[in-house]
Amino acid sequence: MDLDALRREQHKLRLSWMPWLYFSLKPRHREWAEAWQREVQQRLRELETVQIAEGCFIAPEARIFAEPGRTVVIGPGCSIAADAFVHGPVVLAAGVSLNARVSLDGGAAGIRIGEGTRIATGATLYAFDHGLSPDRPVSEQPVTSRGISVGADVWIGANAGVTDGVRVGDHAVIGMGAVVTRDVPPWAIVGGVPARVLGDRRQRRRSGAPGGGEPGEPK
Repeated sequence: MDLDALRREQHKLRLSWMPWLYFSLKPRHREWAEAWQREVQQRLRELETVQIAEGCFIAPEARIFAEPGRTVVIGPGCSIAADAFVHGPVVLAAGVSLNARVSLDGGAAGIRIGEGTRIATGATLYAFDHGLSPDRPVSEQPVTSRGISVGADVWIGANAGVTDGVRVGDHAVIGMGAVVTRDVPPWAIVGGVPARVLGDRRQRRRSGAPGGGEPGEPK
């Protein structure tokens, strides 16, 4: 493989781990990158029950599983980075960003993510739960699923967790490492374990929040 080909493979790897760079590629890179993405996405459509809109980026290292009845819907302009795990039913609205190692498992009731929401590295959203009855082993406990709903323009920080049944309002911010076990109001900034309201995004006068985004990624 010549040096130009090696550089292109390295660039693909860079895009897989930092997919926001895909949307600002220079013209000399865009042609091959779009062709590459068409191949990646077509292969995924052939193997899984997925719907992928125009203008998306999906890293080939992402793991997306959507057996019949557990459809994954990926809206226009979404990005899914390397080592992300997505198990349907999951619906991503337009412009949603899943960074590296994000995990979404829709359980039976599903996960819905609103337009423009950004989920940072290592965040986990699991739309199911196990029983805790003392009369049987954990492995034999019944599983329940109420679903998770995340609004539009939400920022979920790195390594945060959202448990089954939670509703996150539009424009909210979930801090790095927070564990969200109850509903989050619109515009709220929450953090901690378990997460509690720390402030209101509308009252902030400067950029930045306890969200743990990715370097160089547009917020």
